[in-house]
Amino acid sequence: MNDTQDADEAVDQEWFAVRCVFQYGTHAPFVYEERITVWQAVSFDEAVAQAEAEAAAYADEADRIYLGFAQAYRMFDELGHGAEVYSLTRDSELPPDAYLTAFFDTGEERQGTVDG
Repeated sequence: MNDTQDADEAVDQEWFAVRCVFQYGTHAPFVYEERITVWQAVSFDEAVAQAEAEAAAYADEADRIYLGFAQAYRMFDELGHGAEVYSLTRDSELPPDAYLTAFFDTGEERQGTVDG
């Protein structure tokens, strides 16, 4: 490739956030991890391929299993403070408190609270 081709390819690339899900251990109770990584690519397929290759390497580093689940989001904002790096919408009949409990606050998360 020459410099012009390299510049054209760079212009065509966009930023994608890709969420991959991992399992720790092989015996219950399992710990699951969701990771969101960012990739510069020309398409969703390319971004997911890059993320899944990295996910396989990440899983090999410790007692993790990549579950083969990847969701991609084409980023619209420039990377920086406050940039949206991932968004997922879901239809549900659940009211807000039940929705949050079902999907985000089951009581099994390994998380803390922020004071203030």
